[in-house]
Amino acid sequence: MAKRPRIAVVGSANVDMTTFSDRFPKPGETIFGDNFDLGFGGKGANQAVAARLCGSDVFMVARVGDDLFGPATINNFEKLGIDPTHVRMVPGVSSGVAPIFVESSGQNRIIVVKGANDKLKPADVDAAADVLKGVDCIVLQFEIPLETVYYAIQFAHKNGIKCILNPAPAQPIDLKAVANLDYFVPNESEAETITGLPVKNVEDAKRCAERLLGSGIRRVLITLGANGSLLAGKDGMEHVAAFPMKSVDSTGAGDAFIGSFATFLGEGLPELEAAKRANLYAGLSTLGVGTQKSFYDRAKFDAEWARRGK
Repeated sequence: MAKRPRIAVVGSANVDMTTFSDRFPKPGETIFGDNFDLGFGGKGANQAVAARLCGSDVFMVARVGDDLFGPATINNFEKLGIDPTHVRMVPGVSSGVAPIFVESSGQNRIIVVKGANDKLKPADVDAAADVLKGVDCIVLQFEIPLETVYYAIQFAHKNGIKCILNPAPAQPIDLKAVANLDYFVPNESEAETITGLPVKNVEDAKRCAERLLGSGIRRVLITLGANGSLLAGKDGMEHVAAFPMKSVDSTGAGDAFIGSFATFLGEGLPELEAAKRANLYAGLSTLGVGTQKSFYDRAKFDAEWARRGK
């Protein structure tokens, strides 16, 4: 029986408001949408849910507003079996929200309003130290202040805890401040923004990974959508092929990849095997609408892996 990983996500919790239409409106244009979906999201929360559904014990460190969405978000964590002890409401601040617009092709555009997520500070990492020191892995993203991300990376390094950073949404960063990471996991656009190099295909991704490795980052894992992912380190690079899918909604697929990858690694799988399984888990998430609601539980995933993964 695989080890049951303990994973902490220090990150964002939002409410997603997803609108579906045949196309995106032009500037100044109003169009009718086809459907609307309201659900829990935020990159941090999504990654926590993916890890939990894959079988990890998960602890969330986050901030929500004292509006309608705050208590509902905490209750959602509790229902899913995610420990929300360090998810606190911030008075007078809205919860994070993410209006999402999805075309019929499955392509999406997202605007994130960070709200209470911006109130998660380095002191909150210290306040959760007793929990964090007992986990196998800390997972981070960029929907919280960069100072908190940098601090959490150093906390993980100091305490010998594996650390995974998903640099999303992309922004200019101090690459030296993230050099103590175990895994730096951007998608194509995030890798392009951070390095200044185009990432249109696997060969572009390899050049981009070389630059990131040259900055001092130890392991890079670039997710490439329908092209799978690229795993890179000083010992070489490996392209990990995707699994063919008839995508309905790609929203949250990157988060599904991160949460599942952290779990598979935590179970003791070799990183290449973990990346292959995460590719499948992420692909399966695009078959449903929304983010957390489209993630597979472990039993369903294992059945798909048995069918497709061998």
